[in-house]
Amino acid sequence: MTAASDGVNGATGTGAVTSANGRSTPLRVDAQRNLEHVLRAAREVFGELGYGAPMEDVARRARVGVGTVYRRFPSKDVLVRRIAEEETSRLTEQARAALGQEDDPWSALARFLRTSVASGAGRLLPPGILRLDPGEELVPDGAAEPRLPEGGTEARVPLQRMAPGEEVPRPGAESEETAGGQALLEVVGRLVERARTAGALRPDVTVSDVLLVIATGAPALPDPGQQQAASARLLEILLEGLRSRPLA
Repeated sequence: MTAASDGVNGATGTGAVTSANGRSTPLRVDAQRNLEHVLRAAREVFGELGYGAPMEDVARRARVGVGTVYRRFPSKDVLVRRIAEEETSRLTEQARAALGQEDDPWSALARFLRTSVASGAGRLLPPGILRLDPGEELVPDGAAEPRLPEGGTEARVPLQRMAPGEEVPRPGAESEETAGGQALLEVVGRLVERARTAGALRPDVTVSDVLLVIATGAPALPDPGQQQAASARLLEILLEGLRSRPLA
């Protein structure tokens, strides 16, 4: 079956295709279903194994042929970017909800961390967004100004597995320069600044520290019950580490 006969020629990964005349048309029902399977499988596989996991693993989890995956996403980098952008957007909305619904600064930050860790979105953050300089500062309006460390290594929690000869894609090498990445850094920066100003957050905690908590707070364990319990326990320990303590 060709890409054209499958109804996804020129697919953008948005549930529609672009035809030769430049018009966008909806995917066929079965093609849309396959796309949803691929996206769900990609989130699971990349969340468990990191963005280095091969496309064959995604196809196997989605129960489709690898050719079907490539018809939706012409390269692995396109699929990785799609997943990373969606999860970055999800985290941004969770941070905004915490800001809007919690008056207490510490409660807002803690709510954001608990919600984000429970969703597992942190395991799918673009690696580049975790490569912030530990010495970053917040500008007056609370937005983070990240600086990439020279020669730094990517902070990625799930071990990245590669197919022979395959390079790990870099979905987030420039993510902090994208609108989505900047929006996340800005809103998390506001959460951090509010909690710090209120004296509830340790003064040395940065936006990158908070994002790292999200990325590490949801360990991938084979048993869902054990994973939930371990994640909740780990997060409470990390939250205690973030809180400020009165001087003795």
